[in-house]
Amino acid sequence: MSIDLKNKDVDISIVIVNYNVRDFLKSCLISIEAAKKDLNIETIVVDNHSVDNSVEYLKPQFPKVKFIALPENIGFARANNIAIKEVQGRYTLILNPDTILNEDTLVKMLEYMDSNPEVWIAGCKILNPDMSFQLACRRGFPTPFVSFSKLFGLQALFPKSKLFARYNQTFRPIDETYYVDAIMGAFMFARTDKLQSLGGFDEDFFMYGEDLDLCYRANQLGGKIAYYHETSIIHYKGESTKRSSINEIKHFYEAMEIFVHKHYASSKIFLLFLKLGIFLRSILAYFFKYSKDYPIILADLAIVISSLMISTKIRFEEFLGFPEYAYPTVIIVIAIVSFSSLFSVGEYFEGEHSIRKVLYGSMISFFVLSALTYFFKAYAFSRGVVLMTVTFSLALTSLLRLIMMFFKSLSQKSSTRKIAIIGSNSITSHFYNELNKYKDGKFELVGRILTSNDYPENNDIPIIGNLEFLANNIDEFGINELIVCERNLNIDNIILEIQRKSSKNIRVHYAERLDEFVASDIINKISDNGPLIQHKLLLLRYKLAKRLSDIFVSICALTIFLPITLIKSRQEKDLFKKLLKVLSGKYSFVGIHSQNYIRNFNAKPGILNLANFLPQEQITDNVIQQLNDYYEQNYSLSLDFDIFLKSIISF
Repeated sequence: MSIDLKNKDVDISIVIVNYNVRDFLKSCLISIEAAKKDLNIETIVVDNHSVDNSVEYLKPQFPKVKFIALPENIGFARANNIAIKEVQGRYTLILNPDTILNEDTLVKMLEYMDSNPEVWIAGCKILNPDMSFQLACRRGFPTPFVSFSKLFGLQALFPKSKLFARYNQTFRPIDETYYVDAIMGAFMFARTDKLQSLGGFDEDFFMYGEDLDLCYRANQLGGKIAYYHETSIIHYKGESTKRSSINEIKHFYEAMEIFVHKHYASSKIFLLFLKLGIFLRSILAYFFKYSKDYPIILADLAIVISSLMISTKIRFEEFLGFPEYAYPTVIIVIAIVSFSSLFSVGEYFEGEHSIRKVLYGSMISFFVLSALTYFFKAYAFSRGVVLMTVTFSLALTSLLRLIMMFFKSLSQKSSTRKIAIIGSNSITSHFYNELNKYKDGKFELVGRILTSNDYPENNDIPIIGNLEFLANNIDEFGINELIVCERNLNIDNIILEIQRKSSKNIRVHYAERLDEFVASDIINKISDNGPLIQHKLLLLRYKLAKRLSDIFVSICALTIFLPITLIKSRQEKDLFKKLLKVLSGKYSFVGIHSQNYIRNFNAKPGILNLANFLPQEQITDNVIQQLNDYYEQNYSLSLDFDIFLKSIISF
């Protein structure tokens, strides 16, 4: 193809939405310069309120690039639409910042589109950094059956099936060009007039799904969507979401629901299946979250059952010395009581395992089993067996913990602790330099996490992120420990943020001087603590206890209020509706004030809450937020009981 250099019209407008990936964006812009050849290119970067100084850092280096800095993160769709309204090129390339173009990409895409006027939007071959193929670069529309196959794993089981693998099109060759339903938003080469006539992306989609929706609307109007294989790009998939506090999985499923409601609203069965699939996936995610605890739970149960059989052998000279009717009931009950006792003291699903918790759990097991033998005389064969079973179990489970601690200490000696420092002040810089001298190979200083969006001047410390995205920084850089260098920071909120969004068990230190860190480090090693604070609303045992108490209280209250609501005022009927919400799990009997529910991720709105004790004229947004924060950070069953009791008294 010959290109008319005298024509000053823009050939291609490239639109890039950036969010906290300035180094990737720099590489992307360099690759655009290398790929533009003799084409007249316009590049627009829309910055979605990055905190990594992207615009200030890159603007002087790329003076021909137009930068649009937004005051907040408005999402992928809205940010793209701002630039789409301004583009001047015959074609518009929607491009992710974490991509690298080949030198022939722009020329070949332009040639293909010029030769195929029926194609409105085209995508090329998209590769991972290891040169493997990214399946999402050509897709089918998520129709009811396609979505079912994807969500329930049929596509993964039968990747070459035209029936089950239609979403990612894995039955098709990657080295051929053909029409597809949709392509990936990381690289969308579109005719500008068609893109603008479609109104750009649907802004109801914050992240994910907007590319599918755009292709669907183009397809409905007769436009073709093509996968073109003769050029490729590299895509460092998901770098922007790694550096954000956005829950990408949550947004993906929300985007799927928006797409389905918009284009398949008449299919109620489809919506039901989609929600069922999302529910099952979330259950599986929850199951795998605690997978590290399953081996030790099974080992503990094996120890308990073995201890029972040994105790029976000692007392009755047979491993199964109880009457036949006692089995398997006795084994099942002892296993359940043992597990429940250790679970109730926090030995399972809370990170660190300890002999202290095993001791507490064993004491609870003994008293519960002794009580059961008192109430169920048919199974009161020998309290001596109960005592021996608990004693043997305590000894063996404690021995198991000692062995685990030994191997853990060996692995810690061979592994390097990764430490990050939180702070933006001058003390942080001084402390970092002092700690760097002290480390002596014992740990690795990963870098600094800022507490504000302002980058410090004359900074010689590697900056790895911002406090707003703390959990993401921890997961990305493999951080084991944090040192907070600003006394005004609320360490309680910092640990709460980690527990909400990261599965890692992090040690947190408060220190402005080296000796403070050394002391904190020694205390942590001796006590074998993880985080300094465990927020109870995030712990499984407290969630379960709260939910069970809500169900019990709501059933009792509904039984009492049901006849009253038929004859009483609207106020009682409102209370009845709230009790139904407690029973369904949307409310809690004791919780937070509903006005700030969105900002509190763990506590549910409560019929009773701390704000109930204030006169109406003193209730402000700020007061409610402080009370809600206090409840969430200091939650305990006793706090719930206090609120309940004082509410009854004041009533």
